[in-house]
Amino acid sequence: MFGIPGKQAVTITDKAAAQIAKLMAKDGHQGLRIGVKKGGCAGMEYTMDYVTEVDPMDEVVEQDGARVMIAPMAQMFLFGTEIDYEVSLLEAGFKFRNPNVVDACGCGESIKFDENLSAS
Repeated sequence: MFGIPGKQAVTITDKAAAQIAKLMAKDGHQGLRIGVKKGGCAGMEYTMDYVTEVDPMDEVVEQDGARVMIAPMAQMFLFGTEIDYEVSLLEAGFKFRNPNVVDACGCGESIKFDENLSAS
């Protein structure tokens, strides 16, 4: 596990927890796995996938019936991130407030991390 002992890698707002719990109940999923991958105009993108089985290497964060698994390779990039769920007039979706991001593309789909972080 990456990070500080006793401190969760990410926090989940009440709105995000409610939406994740709703998604989990829909088809009996075990939760959502969050990761990062190379791509997008800023260099990296968040990934979210349904999980039917918990990987023992994932960090698991549980809150109010919601379960989020953080893929091992993403833990250092996501440490300190707040996951929220926002609904606006034109869209609804998960929002990541990540203190490790140094730049993002205009659409907000692609992010860039400090190069020293990825070299760790």
